[in-house]
Amino acid sequence: MKLYDYILSPSCYKVRLMAALTGVKLDLRPVDFHPGAEHRGAELLALNPAGSIPILEDGDLILTESSAILVYLATKAGPEWLDNGTAEDAARVQQWLSFSGRLTASLGAARLHEMLLRPGDIGALQAQGTAALRELEAGLVEQGLRGMRFLAADRPTIADIACFPYVALAPDGG
Repeated sequence: MKLYDYILSPSCYKVRLMAALTGVKLDLRPVDFHPGAEHRGAELLALNPAGSIPILEDGDLILTESSAILVYLATKAGPEWLDNGTAEDAARVQQWLSFSGRLTASLGAARLHEMLLRPGDIGALQAQGTAALRELEAGLVEQGLRGMRFLAADRPTIADIACFPYVALAPDGG
């Protein structure tokens, strides 16, 4: 499997983390995201017309969304990372995978603004990021009251992997 990767990208980081935790070997193909904007070049746009990373290539399969890549890696190498097999657990995992998109849009955008000088209303991005962190914290408290230590189960799942990098790197966005 080949991962088109930018070392500073939280979305790429979660894929590398999932691969490491499941023992999946990835061939990393560094992408000059900044300042080169290689992800917007013809070669990578042919793989992902959205012009974003990560991109995972496994034979003829091309995956371009980090959540889909997490599901793929977990299904292939460590299905215990998905859920406990109940509808409720599967829904909780999916809820947090969707939520991770809000982390990208707020904390990720604030980080891009502060680190790579991308345009954006930093105050609004930080406020949205703080609200998302509070929502995540409330979810963990709720899980704690149910005797669970992680977002969707009593053990880490891809939900935790999907959210972790943005939380860990939130200080980079102020």
